[in-house]
Amino acid sequence: MRKTIIFLIAVINFGVLISQQTGKYMFPPQEIIDLVDAPVTPTMRISPDGKKILFLENPGLTSLEDLAEEELRLAGIRINPKTNGPSRSRYSTGLSFADIDGTNLLMVNGLPLSPKITNVQWSPDASKIAFTNTIADGIELWVADIKTANAKKLTSAVVNDVMGNAYEWLYDNKNIIFLSKIETRGIAPKRPLVADAPVVQENIGRRAAVRTYQDLIRDVYDERIFDYYASSQLCKVDLNGKIVKIGKPGIIWYFNTSPDGKYLLVNYIMKPYSYIVPFSRFPQRFEILDVNGKSLKVIAEIPLSDNIPQGFDAVRKGPRSFTWRSDKPATLYWVEALDEGDPSIEAEYRDQVFFVEAPFVSEPKKSLSLKLRFSGFLWGRAIFAIINESWRKDRRMLVSYFNPNDESFTKSTIFDYSTEDRYNHPGSIQTIINKYGQRVVQFDNTSRRLYLAGQGASPEGNMPFIDRYDLRTGKIERLWQSEAPYYEYSVNLLDADKGLVITRRESQEEHPNFYLRNIYDGTIKRISDYPEPFSRLRQIEKQLIQYQREDGVSLSGTLYLPEGFVVGKDNPLPTILWAYPREFISSDAAGQVSGSPYTYNRVGASSIVMLVTQGYAILDNASFPIVGETESEPNDTFIEQLVANAKAAIDKLVEMGVTDSKKVGVSGHSYGAFMTANLLSHSDLFAAGVARSGAYNRTLTPFGFQSEERTFWQAPELYHRMSPFSSADKMKTPLLLIHGAEDNNSGTFPVQSERYYDALRGLGATVRLVMLPHESHGYVARESILHMHWETLHWFDKYLKEKE
Repeated sequence: MRKTIIFLIAVINFGVLISQQTGKYMFPPQEIIDLVDAPVTPTMRISPDGKKILFLENPGLTSLEDLAEEELRLAGIRINPKTNGPSRSRYSTGLSFADIDGTNLLMVNGLPLSPKITNVQWSPDASKIAFTNTIADGIELWVADIKTANAKKLTSAVVNDVMGNAYEWLYDNKNIIFLSKIETRGIAPKRPLVADAPVVQENIGRRAAVRTYQDLIRDVYDERIFDYYASSQLCKVDLNGKIVKIGKPGIIWYFNTSPDGKYLLVNYIMKPYSYIVPFSRFPQRFEILDVNGKSLKVIAEIPLSDNIPQGFDAVRKGPRSFTWRSDKPATLYWVEALDEGDPSIEAEYRDQVFFVEAPFVSEPKKSLSLKLRFSGFLWGRAIFAIINESWRKDRRMLVSYFNPNDESFTKSTIFDYSTEDRYNHPGSIQTIINKYGQRVVQFDNTSRRLYLAGQGASPEGNMPFIDRYDLRTGKIERLWQSEAPYYEYSVNLLDADKGLVITRRESQEEHPNFYLRNIYDGTIKRISDYPEPFSRLRQIEKQLIQYQREDGVSLSGTLYLPEGFVVGKDNPLPTILWAYPREFISSDAAGQVSGSPYTYNRVGASSIVMLVTQGYAILDNASFPIVGETESEPNDTFIEQLVANAKAAIDKLVEMGVTDSKKVGVSGHSYGAFMTANLLSHSDLFAAGVARSGAYNRTLTPFGFQSEERTFWQAPELYHRMSPFSSADKMKTPLLLIHGAEDNNSGTFPVQSERYYDALRGLGATVRLVMLPHESHGYVARESILHMHWETLHWFDKYLKEKE
């Protein structure tokens, strides 16, 4: 009898193991399939002169067949060896032009059959566009004329787009500089069946703390194959297809033409390569060439950057952040750290700005000294420029203006604000295209007032705005702001003096479209006519809810309720919380509302909101702040704050009569998956969870993660306490783990989910692991996304809806 029982138990357990395999990709209910397959809204690009619109047609989701194409993973990038370009690219499939008011729509003629269009760029004078087209064995360069709407091919499939910077227009609008595969490179190296030698790495007493990276070079063969596909030749091609080589071949990360089109700044990747960091930290040479390829000056030679100090305000030693001054013909700027790039070093000044002018025979000159870390330039005119400085640890952003021609290099502050204080964010300074085809600050006709556009976060939700700022007085004048029942924001301030702006407007009843608005007289005209993609969600109720954590921190989220659900009349619903924790150093900032109650009910292909069609209430974008004030770090009380956030949300939903407290699930992606596993391990608030592509063992990311700057050796207890893996023995709630089998995101290696599953299974937890073949950190194949929805719905149905 005992043998029979043991046999039956074994059969049952074997059946459980077998049932984990579906044997095929599964499909969710048709309502979800229809939402996943909804047409993708075209992309819009405004011409440099503000007179034309380019529309790019976007296809549906990628197929698993496309995703499964051969892929090389080298030096932190993923390469399609057949095309000599990036793998996993998203393409456009059609192009059309229209006048800025949406009239006179013309489809571009002469495109190849089933084009795969990427890298679209307007010419500086807005008379043409260029783009690349990917075919089976390579990438071609094309142009299209705006007047005739005719396209033609300039090159055969010789473009090298491995590094993601395939070409640039020259200022003359007649020539394009592009990167070509090297003609004489021969056949790609083959990995030997027997290794030539062991793989050896060595460090002799030098600190080289780096975060975890994937897709790195592993051995000498990888070095050879990286050389083969990443090496390119700079070329110039005219509009008749005549090609001229420029300079010497090499591994060119990127190149930038000077505004006047006479010079090239070229960034070469040099050896020795590293096996622990991606190519962006390899040795580099920055060199200025003339447009014919003659070398004029080596601006900098940067050694291997595998020992950048710890901290989010840390940078490498030596020159960095090279940029052409956009309002001058050929003046190059860059910065260098004055504190050895180490934020822990006390220093009055952090960065020094340098510049050099054509013909680049003189030595570089010093410009501004910065007390914070350099964060970018905005050029205006000869006597006006804006510089941004930041210090991430303090969430501080400093925006100042200065006169580049004044050798005193004094700055005047425009804004000094906290980047986490959304309510007081001043907005972004607006730009316009100048005669060089470059972006510069947009002034009004007095040349002393500039324009700002921002999200307008408020306790009522986002209310985007356009302001005018007076440089002399510091006065801000509000010119326009989105008003209920619409959510509308500026896409392009075409002509500030005339008040003409392209906006994108939507409401809960009206799906998004683009409009031409006059912010002075209030007139508005729709310039696009996109079909409604999510009509199935029209009757779904959506509302922005606000509530408080037990310590008084204000929280919010967007609540979706199924069609026909009536609070107080119908029974409370099974509910799913979707969230992503964010760190703050201020409880006031942590409690600020994000999002808008007036947006159209649209969902991304992977959105959890789709489950509202299956009878679930969904609290999307639920606030999960992790606050560290005074001397504490946010993560010192990470677990406690996670649980407090979740409890506050559930209490609010129960109080509203929406949610059955015994039927609540939680889900998230990446850091949200990490959150999900921790909530299930450290609370009894949830009946089930779904975690997508997370990291669960923080000792595998020992030099920091997310916004945590401390290393494992500085805070070992913190790393253990925050790791769901360390608390696997506490897991009593059913957990579904989903992960892309080829995840290349730093920190979320697939092994994170695999080992966490092994631990949970070994300890007797109810757990299921789904690895999606060929998928990276975000899922893109239609088959994968539909199967993910099937798994998620099946899991929640089983443990929420069927829960007694």
